[in-house]
Amino acid sequence: MMKRIFFVSVLFFLLFAPQFEASAQSTQVPNVFDMTGFPQWARDVRRFDIIAFGTFPFSIFAVTFITDMFRWNDANGMNFSDRRYAPWPLKSAGAVDMTTEEYQRTILLAAGVSVILALADFIIVKIRQSNESRRVESRSSGSYNVNRGSDRDGEAEDSGESEPVNIDENGEAGESAAADGAFE
Repeated sequence: MMKRIFFVSVLFFLLFAPQFEASAQSTQVPNVFDMTGFPQWARDVRRFDIIAFGTFPFSIFAVTFITDMFRWNDANGMNFSDRRYAPWPLKSAGAVDMTTEEYQRTILLAAGVSVILALADFIIVKIRQSNESRRVESRSSGSYNVNRGSDRDGEAEDSGESEPVNIDENGEAGESAAADGAFE
């Protein structure tokens, strides 16, 4: 009887908790975390960390599936009549579990795949940053870079890749803008 009263009271509080919310809460918009004050290496480490931990669940799923496929092949040549070693969607009720060593190997491989993916992203971002800095440094001094229709990563929103327009000290478009017909 006590258990029933306890469960009913917990259920009551869980269902009606939003209605008993404190009314003294402010309607102020929460502050958004801003990374502009951090050095570039800290932003790179944060991005690497986010990608490595973010890809880990997908990596563990893929590596577990591949490990199960190899176990199934080694056990009976992927015979559908005996699915004890089959991967997850095909496993039968009496499936053989992985050993501790196989679990450890699976987790280490998944972590390795996640780190490799994060490292590949890091290299791609560094190459893009290097290309962008070389492109900006190759411009003549006194010119401004105006990116029309681009998002925060510098890629064009529309399907046509719009090139930046060079504007000199006099406020006139450079040669690349005149050739594109940007200011007609």
